[in-house]
Amino acid sequence: MNKNAAIKSVAMTVDEIRALARETLLANGCDEANAGAVAENMARAERAGAVSHGLFRLPGHIATLKNGRANGKANPTLERLGPATLRVHGDGGFAPLALERGLDPLAEAARDMGVAVLAIVRTMHYAALWPETTALAEKGLAAVAMTSSPPFMAPAGGAKPFFGTNPMAFAWPRRDAPPMVWDQATSVTARGEVMLHKMAGKPMPEGAGIDADGNPTTDPDAILTGAQLPFGGYKGNSIALMVDLMAGPLIGEVCSYEAGPPNNTLGGPSAGGEIVIAFDPARLGGPDAIDRGERMFEALLAQEGARLPGQRRARAREAADRDGVAVAEETLEKIRALAS
Repeated sequence: MNKNAAIKSVAMTVDEIRALARETLLANGCDEANAGAVAENMARAERAGAVSHGLFRLPGHIATLKNGRANGKANPTLERLGPATLRVHGDGGFAPLALERGLDPLAEAARDMGVAVLAIVRTMHYAALWPETTALAEKGLAAVAMTSSPPFMAPAGGAKPFFGTNPMAFAWPRRDAPPMVWDQATSVTARGEVMLHKMAGKPMPEGAGIDADGNPTTDPDAILTGAQLPFGGYKGNSIALMVDLMAGPLIGEVCSYEAGPPNNTLGGPSAGGEIVIAFDPARLGGPDAIDRGERMFEALLAQEGARLPGQRRARAREAADRDGVAVAEETLEKIRALAS
């Protein structure tokens, strides 16, 4: 592995990124609605500096379209199960369009009831979770989202993949600032970060994974053929277990171990579910709930060196709007070949 390899990149505007993703998806079996939703999600990721969830994931989307596992013309449908429970059947498509169909009704239900739950089923989730929680926080709601993935991570004490990286995200609305948002995998690093390290020829952090024989390694290629590890040992393992149950049996979907290994080398998505829970702070905590949150943030930031989650993404958005986004040439070459 070449630890000194440098990734050559090309500067692109967010609009150019969105257009490239949309055109590539349209050329490979997506209709306008699905291509637009996925492309918008990727453009938002690139603008926020979330490279591992931007254009880098487009070849994986295309592979899943070409092998017939994803429905590029999916028509997600909303079902109201009760006053505070909703479900969107994704029709075998990618998650962004299903989320578009479900988030506004979820927000309305949360305002009516104080809390509401949205189950997204029969979708391919291959993106970050912060876009949906952020969208809800921008409406004045707190939100949690969880989804599982194919088995990439060994359980604590184990040596073979069982759990997905099983991410979860949380967002809190703010009075005069962008929402406070965090989004993290239950593994030491996200799967996309391992793939990016492989592309760059850089080692992973100690403790990130094991090889196929169960030996600790920092080689990203060995981790991709072996297993990632949970952060914090048994603590990350417990959260991964919770996410598997919440985004699996609770909403009638598969657990990670049931999703099976992905059938493309980019680690493309498998069919599964996502759960999104929205809370109305004004209904549950009273009219000063947001202000009390602001006071807590102020006290936290009074400590030198402390910061709020999501501030790096805010800075990345400012830089992207000013200077554009650096996209790896290797990624662009793959995408242009797919687009043609």
